[in-house]
Amino acid sequence: MANPSRKKKTLGHFKFGSVLFSTTLSLFIVGLFGVILIQARSLTKMIRENIEVQIFLDKGLSEEQLAEIDKNISGRPFILTKADTVGLRFISDEEAAATFIENTGEDFTEFLEENPLRDSFVIVVAEEFQTSEQLETIAKDLEGIPGVFEVSYMTDLVDSINKNLLKVSLVLGGFISILIITVVMLINNTIRLALFSQRFLIRSMQLVGATRGFIRKPFLQRALLFGMIAGAVASAILFALVEYTKANIEGFVMLQNQEMLILLFLTLIVIGGILSVFSTLRAVNKYLNMSLDELY
Repeated sequence: MANPSRKKKTLGHFKFGSVLFSTTLSLFIVGLFGVILIQARSLTKMIRENIEVQIFLDKGLSEEQLAEIDKNISGRPFILTKADTVGLRFISDEEAAATFIENTGEDFTEFLEENPLRDSFVIVVAEEFQTSEQLETIAKDLEGIPGVFEVSYMTDLVDSINKNLLKVSLVLGGFISILIITVVMLINNTIRLALFSQRFLIRSMQLVGATRGFIRKPFLQRALLFGMIAGAVASAILFALVEYTKANIEGFVMLQNQEMLILLFLTLIVIGGILSVFSTLRAVNKYLNMSLDELY
């Protein structure tokens, strides 16, 4: 004949094992969506760093005048400053002509006596200055520099990127809200069902005079431990998935942001602990306030 206490202990392990599994799965889904958001953010930055403003110069400028224009432009706050990105570069008319001939396959020097192209500076504008209004202000500012002939940038491309990013942000924001609500409800219901089998234990502790704080303490401690373990396991699975993807998908490594990933993993551990403690506290308080008849 099976030992009742052993059977009860096995059932308890099963209940809390299911809590750990459900919490891990929920946090993994949240983390997976977080990884997608990080990749999307990195991709957005890469796209924005390809938006350039071209500053065409007057013809016949001396080296001193070119150096003065360079100095004037380089001190502007809207130029992107990044270790692996050149925020400001100079293109001579000879370089521009060589690039044009290489791209088109047509050598205009065969029928034109002089090079119609101009010296120019190309700048990459920092992301926070990439609204249509700010770019228009920047263009007017640069056109006021002596020696600048014209400032050009792709207005339609900037408008299109900003509009599409706004739409994507709204859609992702809606998905995130729904996901968070779903995860909170799932973890809360799972923990409440797991503690259902402990309701008579809670009542027995009350009958022998244990305080509410004394009764709550072991449940909350176990909930915190299980929640943090679930967050750590979910983070480990996500890390393995990211590393596998990096090794098998070319170019995926360019979208990586190690600092953000580490922050995401730590957040999952903290969220796992907080949600588990909060849900356990609600469930324990519920059973503490119920009468004996209600427990049945």
